[in-house]
Amino acid sequence: MTRIMRFALACLLGYLMIGVAHADLFTPAQRAEVVRILRDALQHDPTILRDAINALKADEGNQQKAQLTASRGRLEEGGAVGGNPRGDVTIVEFFDTRCPYCRKLEPVMAKLLAQDHGVRLVYMDLPILGPPSVLSSKALLAADRQGGYEKLRDAIMAAPPQTTKAMIKEAAERLGLDWARLERDMDDPAIQARINEHLKLAQAIGVDGTPAMVIGDTFLPGAVDLAALRNAVAAARKAKQGAQ
Repeated sequence: MTRIMRFALACLLGYLMIGVAHADLFTPAQRAEVVRILRDALQHDPTILRDAINALKADEGNQQKAQLTASRGRLEEGGAVGGNPRGDVTIVEFFDTRCPYCRKLEPVMAKLLAQDHGVRLVYMDLPILGPPSVLSSKALLAADRQGGYEKLRDAIMAAPPQTTKAMIKEAAERLGLDWARLERDMDDPAIQARINEHLKLAQAIGVDGTPAMVIGDTFLPGAVDLAALRNAVAAARKAKQGAQ
């Protein structure tokens, strides 16, 4: 089979895969003909399926990179800041305080920040695991107004995941935060608006679970290890230096 024919069939397969979600793209007769052509082609060269899937993955990756570039300002300025506020590389971390994998990432991220003082960390609250998660996010964003985001976050992440207001109150008072003000701020519509913005950003760049990180042009889903974080930071730093 010629390379041109392989390319054409790979494109056809990709189009068919997209069309599954939009059945009205084909008439029944057209769908039957496409299936016949593909079945015949795959019998002669099964690697067409692999090529089509790889092409679709590459296209999705390019779309995500474009969306990361378009959303960079909102990502890097949209959350509370930890690490070195003047760092040369920014990590944007989408997290849910109840997520076990986010909790697993905590010591890994702490080690990275201790070793690399050029990292700026942006916390992007993404409460997707129910009302206790929403409660925690509202408390953290309210605490940010008192400069207490990170210390309250540390307390909540170290406590049992079924967060309650009583638990938050105890931690806030122990940490020296103004509980009356924090409780009042938690109900401020502006706090919910920040959470909504985080949810929109997550959807825009393809976050489908927590934790997820954006480091330069790299998207890292899941509780990655220290080596993966270091490599992504090094790549982002190198790219930034090359662009200067």
